Amino acid sequence: MTKIGDFQVKKSDGSDLDLSDKQGKVLLVVNTASKCGFTPQYDGLEELHKKYADQGFEVLGFPCNQFGGQEPGNAEEIDQFCKVNFGVTFPLMQKVEVNGDKASPLFDWMKSEAPGLMGSKTIKWNFTKFLIDREGNVVRRYAPQDAPAKIDKDIAKLL
Repeated sequence: MTKIGDFQVKKSDGSDLDLSDKQGKVLLVVNTASKCGFTPQYDGLEELHKKYADQGFEVLGFPCNQFGGQEPGNAEEIDQFCKVNFGVTFPLMQKVEVNGDKASPLFDWMKSEAPGLMGSKTIKWNFTKFLIDREGNVVRRYAPQDAPAKIDKDIAKLL
C-alpha cells in the first residue's frame, strides 16, 4: 500500500470509510484523546477544518487510548465530548491503536512514510499529526506539541 486511498477505516458509528473517497483532498490525520494536555488542540483543528473545507481540506480524527489511558470513552461518548466542548465537525473515527502489534495499518504506513525524531517509527503521544497531499502521499509529520496554527501555512501550500 502506497497511498492513503489504499486504506479503509471505521467511522465512529462503525461504518466503513474507504479512504480512496478522500483522494483529491488535502488531509490532516491526527491521533486524538479527550483527557490529554493537548486536548485543547481540538479548537485549532476545527478552525483549520472550517477555514479550508471549501478548498478541499479535511481533518480526520482517530481517538487513541494508548497513551496514559487518556481516551477511555466509547465512540458515542468521544463524539459527544468533542462536539459539546470543542464544536468539532470534522469526522472522528473509531478508536485505534497507533503503535504495537495491533496498530492500525494506516498509522503503520504513515509512520514509515514520515518517521519521527531520529527515524523513529513510533508515535510518542496523542495529537501527532500527518499531513497528506491531494495525491494521497504523506508530506510531513508534526509532533504533539505542534499547534494546529503552525500547520496552517503548510496546508495552504498544498491547496
